[in-house]
Amino acid sequence: MSDSFLFVYGTLRPGFDGPMARWLRRVAPVIGPATARGALYRVETYPGFVPGGEGAVTGDLFALPDPAALLARLDDYEECAAHFPTPHEYRRGMVTVQGHDGPVEAWTYIYARDVAGLARIEGGDFLGV
Repeated sequence: MSDSFLFVYGTLRPGFDGPMARWLRRVAPVIGPATARGALYRVETYPGFVPGGEGAVTGDLFALPDPAALLARLDDYEECAAHFPTPHEYRRGMVTVQGHDGPVEAWTYIYARDVAGLARIEGGDFLGV
C-alpha cells in the first residue's frame, strides 16, 4: 500500500544522529537507500527537497507500520500539521522513489517556500556534504 512508505533525505536519515532520526529508526523499519527526482537546497542546518526536474536526491526509504500515527508525529516535527501557523515551511506529499526493488510511491516532506537565495546541494546527498 502506497501510504505505508516514507522517503527521507535529510535529518531523518539513518546516517544522521538526531533525536528524531533515532526515534524513526526505532519505530519504522528501514527498507534501504532510495532516490527521487528533484533538487535539494540548504535551508539552514537542514535541507529542503523540491521534487521534479532532472536532478536526483539521495535518501532512504522506510516502511511505516502505523502510517497515520507516525505521519502525525512527523507532521508535528516538520511543523506542517494543521495547528501550526501558515505558511508552512514544508508540506507532506507523495513522490515516486526508486528503491532497491524498483519504483514505489512514498510520503516525503516537500519544501514549500521559495528557494531563491538558497544554495543547492550539488549531488543531492545531504549526508555527503
